[in-house]
This record gives sequence, structure tokens and C-alpha cells, in this order.
Amino acid sequence: MNSSKPSGTAYHRFIPREELHGFANWQPHAFGGPASGPAIEAARSPKDMQAALQAARQAGYEDGYRDGLVALDSFKRSVLQDNAAQFGALIQSFDTQLDALEQQMAQAITRVATGIARQVVRDELHTDPQRIARVAREAINAVLMSARHIVVQVHPEDLTLVEHGASEAIAARGARLVPDAGVERGGCRVLSDVGTIDARISARWEQVTSGLGTELPWTSDDEAGAR
Repeated sequence: MNSSKPSGTAYHRFIPREELHGFANWQPHAFGGPASGPAIEAARSPKDMQAALQAARQAGYEDGYRDGLVALDSFKRSVLQDNAAQFGALIQSFDTQLDALEQQMAQAITRVATGIARQVVRDELHTDPQRIARVAREAINAVLMSARHIVVQVHPEDLTLVEHGASEAIAARGARLVPDAGVERGGCRVLSDVGTIDARISARWEQVTSGLGTELPWTSDDEAGAR
């Protein structure tokens, strides 16, 4: 029997381990290629790894510290801006309240001063009733010379004082003196065909106080009710 392999046919034969001598398992670096995997890790010493780890930690610390400073600076700027805005609003509110308080104080002071002045005028009218005669003379002389039918109205209790103290002015203008309880003591009202001169105390008082910006009538509600 011919044991030779016919030509043109692939030849396969399993070689038993016993027939193999001087072999070794193939490694990736067996042909001089670069080592990888565990071989690389084995090439680095523990000291080098410790240095690399320390360098990585230091770099991380520096990066974190730098980022922290940036964040802190941004936070401080934000807080300062917020505080500045709040402080500005507080100052503006304080100025507004202060202005309102000053106005209230000015009004209160004016009202107190006006009340004192009213009392002073009342006291003077009481202690010097002859003032009504001067008031009447001035009011009569203020009437236009062309005026006719002049009537001088005074409080009934001031009638005698005006008759004696302003008699010349009344006679010169041909005026007629009449009592009128609606006119407060110390004042008068002169009527004519060309107009009216209101020299009542309440009217003159209102004119003065309106210029001061205060509303304090000459006669209070209680006094008006008592009359």
C-alpha cells in the first residue's frame, strides 16, 4: 500500500505533544514589539506612581483653589451690588420720610404759632377796644371817593366806640353806622354802591393765615355753636 499523499490534496497531521521539543507559548512581544498591559505597570516603580499621584493631587488642589477664589470674588461682587442697591433704596426712603416729617413739623409749628397769634390779637382787642375806631376809619377812607350810600356795619358792643372814635370820617363821607351781630368785635364791614370792604377780624385773619399755608379759623366750632 502506497502511503504517499496524492498530489493536489491538502495534507493535515496532528502532531502529538511527545514529538514536540523546545517550544514555548507565543507572547505579543515575542518579535520585539512594545510591551503593554501588566508589563507597563511593572515597569513603573511605586515611587514614580506616588509622585504622579502627588502631582495630580497638587494640580487638583491648585485648580480647585483658583476656581474657589473666582467664585468667592464673584459672590462678593454680587453681595456688594445687592447691598449697594438696598442701601440706596433705604437712603431714598429715609430722605422721603425725612422730608415728609419736616413738612409735618413745619405745619405743626406754623399752626401753633398761628394759634398763639390769634390769642394775642384777641387779648389786644379785649384790652384795647378803641382799636375798632381806627379800623373803621381806615375802612371808610379806603372806599372810593365816588362811592355813595355808604353803610358801616359793626358789632353792637362796638357801636358807641366807633361813633366817638370815627365820627369825623363817618360825617365826611356821609356814611351811616349800623349795628350787626354777624360782625365780630374789633372789625367792621363797609358797604357802598361801588363795592364792599370787608374789614372783619375773621376775614383779615383768613387772608393772613392763607399766606402761611395753615387753616386755623378765627372762630372755632365750639365758639360758633355757643353764639
